[in-house]
Amino acid sequence: MKPYNSIWYALGNMSPFHLTIRQRFVFLLLLSGCFILCPGALLIGQSEDSRDYFTYHSRVNQAEVHLSQGHFEQALNAYEEIFETYDFVFGRDYKIAVQLALYQKEDKRALEFLQKAFRNGLDLKEVRKLPSLKKLRTTPGWANLENSYDSLSAASPNPVDLPTREMVRSMYKKDQKKAMGALLRIGDKAQIAYAEKTFAPHSEKQLTQLKGIISRGGYPGEKRIRNDYWASTILSHHNSISRAYNQKDSLYPKLKPLLLQALKDGDISPYELAMIEDWKIATVSAWSEPGYGYLNAPKAATLHHTDSLRQAIGLRSVALRNQLVAQEAETGMDFFLPDWVPGKIEIVDGD
Repeated sequence: MKPYNSIWYALGNMSPFHLTIRQRFVFLLLLSGCFILCPGALLIGQSEDSRDYFTYHSRVNQAEVHLSQGHFEQALNAYEEIFETYDFVFGRDYKIAVQLALYQKEDKRALEFLQKAFRNGLDLKEVRKLPSLKKLRTTPGWANLENSYDSLSAASPNPVDLPTREMVRSMYKKDQKKAMGALLRIGDKAQIAYAEKTFAPHSEKQLTQLKGIISRGGYPGEKRIRNDYWASTILSHHNSISRAYNQKDSLYPKLKPLLLQALKDGDISPYELAMIEDWKIATVSAWSEPGYGYLNAPKAATLHHTDSLRQAIGLRSVALRNQLVAQEAETGMDFFLPDWVPGKIEIVDGD
């Protein structure tokens, strides 16, 4: 998730909640080039059923508590139990476990985790590019594992849905092209007019098509199409059209139950859900309401609300996120935290 830093290079040190309409479009365009839900509606019952990914994320959060405290062996064991329980594992969790094993000088265990990751859909090219896994490529057994990648990938219990992947990628490209039109308008009035009169009709067609895709085979995310930002970018664009439009919008609310089910099924990650809904909250409230802590910096007085939103979708608390950032700095490991906000999430004073 490190490429999200490019947003901040483009916008300088400006906080997202101070963005103009034009800058918000830039933010979304850059966000998607790199890589929800009301609290009452999101309280999904926990279950030990291995198909319940709300439980999955709760267990990942517990592993992250061990990480934040420097209890690396306990964290490794927690990740390994998750890998043995679930048919699908998010690539981020495999990459963290591989790093942990290497950090603990358990090279054989690191290779075993990576073997499972390849069978689960993790891309060999991505692993080769990651600086945090550079040491792995000098580990005895790496060459054999690399040579077996094709057979491992072919044996995945969750094969990539190629037709849907191409369909969603095409939708994403259309969305990006249409969103770019806002950058050519000067002034808030012109940009709002473009968003409501030109982008909105396009976006409505996109959401109708996306709803059909989800209804037929599940949310098109990492598990289904090996991509975690095309569909979420389309939804984020829709949720940030304008305050007036999004207050009246009926398409996204109708789609929300499908996203909740996708969360439970492991088709969408909490990160995607948080960003999608954060744009909705920020846009509808004119950037005044507390959200998930990414677009609007959480205030001390409303931090409990932000954390309750995050907990409801299986996302770690702001405090745990900040502890993990500190542990990254201390160990040199990369926990692949969303850096839409770089480093720690600042908690500001005020009501």
